[in-house]
Amino acid sequence: MFHDLANVLDCLERSFHRRRIVVVGDLMLDRHVWGKVSRISPEAPVPVVRVTRRSETAGGAGNVALNAAELGLEVAACGFVGDDPEGEKLRQILSASGVETRGIVRGGNPTVTKTRIIGGHQQMLRLDEEDVSDATPEASGRLLEAIDRELAGGASAVILSDYAKGGLTEDICRKAIARAREMEVPVFADPKGPSYAKYAGATAITPNRAELSAVTRVSSADDEAVMSAGERIRKELGLEFVLVTLGEHGLALIADGSVEQIPAVAREVFDVSGAGDTVIATLAAGVAAGLELGDAVRLANIAAGVVVGKAGTATVSRKDLLDGMALGQALRLSDKICTLEVLLGRVAKWRSRGEVIGFTNGCFDVLHAGHVTYLQKAREEAGRLIVGLNSDRSVRRLKGEGRPIIPQEQRALVLAALASVDAVILFDQDTPIDLIKTLQPQLLIKGSDYTEDQVVGAAEVKSWEGRVVLVPLVEGLSTSRIVSGITGRAQTS
Repeated sequence: MFHDLANVLDCLERSFHRRRIVVVGDLMLDRHVWGKVSRISPEAPVPVVRVTRRSETAGGAGNVALNAAELGLEVAACGFVGDDPEGEKLRQILSASGVETRGIVRGGNPTVTKTRIIGGHQQMLRLDEEDVSDATPEASGRLLEAIDRELAGGASAVILSDYAKGGLTEDICRKAIARAREMEVPVFADPKGPSYAKYAGATAITPNRAELSAVTRVSSADDEAVMSAGERIRKELGLEFVLVTLGEHGLALIADGSVEQIPAVAREVFDVSGAGDTVIATLAAGVAAGLELGDAVRLANIAAGVVVGKAGTATVSRKDLLDGMALGQALRLSDKICTLEVLLGRVAKWRSRGEVIGFTNGCFDVLHAGHVTYLQKAREEAGRLIVGLNSDRSVRRLKGEGRPIIPQEQRALVLAALASVDAVILFDQDTPIDLIKTLQPQLLIKGSDYTEDQVVGAAEVKSWEGRVVLVPLVEGLSTSRIVSGITGRAQTS
């Protein structure tokens, strides 16, 4: 899952504590009224919610700030609130979580407040209190001064959290981006509105599929068109990358003409409120802490998977991320074990990227150091390594009764856990010739205990200009010898 797992773990344990992020954007107060529904109102055909509790938290850019603070970063929030009790409450909530609030400016508009009515586990209604007119020039000037002050205090990243509530005008966005880039500080924008021009010069934007579709006027149902439009936007705005949130389908990273889709970590979706806030906060934290971009994106993907399993606008802790990483790793291992249909799709994608496909096969019963070394050497020959694994019935026919020692599901999972293996596919025949003909690998890899003319599929692979590679084996290691040794010791004990 991660290219440098040790670095990711180090960030979660220590490095986030040494980073400071400035969050600029539309600050909101999120209220939740929780209750139970047991009847329909006699006054109108609507459910009656019997209130059991109320809660308040920061929403919008405030939720981004809370997410970053929960990860252990130092966070400064900049934005507008009204001169009202809601604005004061929002300040208190942020301060209580360790977020610096010196950059919050009292503007002319009331504090944006959203109230969600929750009956049981279902959101029944949302009430929005807002004035989305742009801030006055005087208020905008004070906010820009606050942004300059917070940047001067040191920053590892800036997040522009735009909810189209009037806080992030074109002037504020452009000047904030210019100031941050002068200081070589990356800027990440969660965009809104009919045009993304005001985010020009940022490091990245993180729209969802529907937002990107709307602003580029392409169909959201056409994935290829949406991704192509994302690349056009990236070039036009001078961005390093675009990260598209795809809901239950995960994330898509668009960078330098290529698109990488990161599947969602599967879990029950309870509430998607604030998931985009969590993504951009975790992404910025990862990049600020020095993670390689792909690893920062994968960490953000895990964070999104965690937060949608929580009720209301929620945050993700470092423990949540560690737990999510464990789940993601388990899912990834299972995901490596493919049906033929799934594997053919992956092979087509790998080929389109110019990656060399290698294939090897075996029983791999009682996986030992010789197997691991062999597979590592095989992987060094190929860009992608597919392992054809004999099914239990196939092993029994080849090796006799009493074999395999390890059932096929467990053998497949252990193989999938190896970094050298990209895909595992079971086959029930005595040889993998049908698989080889269907997959058409460029490299057919076997151990050096074979000669080329003994390798099943060698002629076929050569017919499509592939090669047969014989990999040296570790002497003295075999499953049969290990099983015999164990049996012998058992009989003498």
